[in-house]
Amino acid sequence: MAKDLDNIVVILNEPRYPENIGASARCLKNMGLSRLRIVRPQNWNEEKILKMATHEAADIIHAATHFERLDDAVSDLNLLAGTTARTGRKRRPTHTPRTIAQKVVAYPSRVKIGLVFGSEKWGLSNRELGLCDWVVSIPTADFSSLNLAQSVMIVCYEIMLASGEQAQIQRPRLATIREKEGMFFHLEQVFEAIGLYEKQTPSYWIQNARRFFRNKELTARDVKTVRGFLRQILWAVKNG
Repeated sequence: MAKDLDNIVVILNEPRYPENIGASARCLKNMGLSRLRIVRPQNWNEEKILKMATHEAADIIHAATHFERLDDAVSDLNLLAGTTARTGRKRRPTHTPRTIAQKVVAYPSRVKIGLVFGSEKWGLSNRELGLCDWVVSIPTADFSSLNLAQSVMIVCYEIMLASGEQAQIQRPRLATIREKEGMFFHLEQVFEAIGLYEKQTPSYWIQNARRFFRNKELTARDVKTVRGFLRQILWAVKNG
């Protein structure tokens, strides 16, 4: 029996064309997903959106939640996968849709997982990819540019297939994106307090910290423990 996919959320970040929003909703419906979040669409034309979604996927459009910032759209999620066509030696290692699907469906339904797809024009920025636990790239031949809805379909298709094949893993509650971002903000305060910024820019140290914690699948307890250490460091610095 296939796994319930209600814990998986598809996020469209700044989509440019209403037709792609509708077609993406139809992809979700085809593949057994139902949760759609939309961040700052560039052209919200409901008539065009619903025409592409068709009657069958209209409920996904009507139930979709809207946000002005990607940070807010993902803040309650535990894990986040971002898609990109930009790869290279200096960029983060990427998953294929197949390997990420196998990871995603292995988590129990209480773990909320987001799949982020960037704008048709510029994709996801480095900062936006920095929010993600995993990066996904869809293998292609010489022409790497895919339509937004095509990308959504490929990733959701692999998730649907994997959901019928892989057993769930029992794990403690994972930290949400909001909790992890709070930890990184706390780290920035400590770095500043101990004078770490005197030789390097703040972004250098925080990016190194993000790189260290990335893919660690931090639990809520892990984040709470780290922030407890950070509070003690700040207290010690303040009190000499």
